[in-house]
Amino acid sequence: MNDSIIIRNGTVHDAINPKATVKDILISHGKIARLGKKLRVPAGASVIDAGGLQVWPGLVEAHCHIGLSPFGTRDLGDYNEYNDAVAPHLEAIDGIDPQNPHFLLAAQAGVTCVATGPGSANVLGGTFAAIKTVGLRIDNMVVRRRIGMKCAFGENPKFSHRDKSVSTRMATAAKLRECLAKAQDYLARKHAAGKDASKKPAYDMKLEALIPVLQGEIPLKAHAHRADDIFTAIRIAKEFNVKLTLEHCTDGHLIADELAREGYPLAVGPSWMSVSKPELRNKTFATPGILAKAGCQVSIITDSTVVPQETLAMMAGLAIKAGMEPFAALQSITINPARHIGVEDRVGSLEVGKDADLIISKESIFSLDSKIVTVLINGQPVPLA
Repeated sequence: MNDSIIIRNGTVHDAINPKATVKDILISHGKIARLGKKLRVPAGASVIDAGGLQVWPGLVEAHCHIGLSPFGTRDLGDYNEYNDAVAPHLEAIDGIDPQNPHFLLAAQAGVTCVATGPGSANVLGGTFAAIKTVGLRIDNMVVRRRIGMKCAFGENPKFSHRDKSVSTRMATAAKLRECLAKAQDYLARKHAAGKDASKKPAYDMKLEALIPVLQGEIPLKAHAHRADDIFTAIRIAKEFNVKLTLEHCTDGHLIADELAREGYPLAVGPSWMSVSKPELRNKTFATPGILAKAGCQVSIITDSTVVPQETLAMMAGLAIKAGMEPFAALQSITINPARHIGVEDRVGSLEVGKDADLIISKESIFSLDSKIVTVLINGQPVPLA
């Protein structure tokens, strides 16, 4: 059976080149095989006529809780563990429900790959996973099982655990330092023991989970809204020489030059919500554009289900309205989040060899007048009706 698809004469926004061009895209075995003008149609290939239509990469979300957040219920869901302020050993894939209706809504809106994982109730919440938004079994949806270790600063851990172990920003930072220092010692003792099992430290699941952070395999994925919390996250990352991504960055526009000098990947949002706590008081849709112009790598996020996953393109459109350059906005929901979560070899742009995740639309995806006519994930159509 020939599973090839050729998309003809679409205006292709590849998220790499600022100028869109009319070309064909050949898809084979779920991957982009060729891009160019007047490509030869393989025998038996399906043909999609995209003449007069816009072709975009599938959208990528750098930070959300889809599949862990409940749908249509007041149940707390599975994205925060309230019994332990320090839970680095938790993994998103053990709580994600592929049957959650949020996934279909996201896929139909062209959100094809997401980083989803624990919320921000804990000082350390566990690992995020990068997954596609279609599938019956989480194991088959995974693009990368572990993309970051969630940690949180500011008000959420304080209020979630104030009667147990954390009630100030100082305590949050101290808890994180304590865990990382214990993990450093644990790893050093493992290395010193070599092959002598009798000298190895007793197995500690929490400390084991932090080893990939210490070895630079995954970053700390730091929830931080306020400027001082952002700088605390950076300070601790430098102290322990670990990688870091900064999530939310509500005050980012106030410290844009500092963040540009630091060079950490930034995920900005959610911006379409009420000021529900003091650390959101400087929230504005201008933040991603200001940061991008300063030279930062910016991803726009919904933090779904705080903001519905299917509004990701709209969030970028509102950032454009607030001053962000349209191409920077496109990159903020495609290639930049793919880089942010370490899956840019698979998704985030329309390039040969990448997964055939794409959107075909009438008008710009940033416009309220836009209508999506086709979504492909791994070269397979998503049902839109």
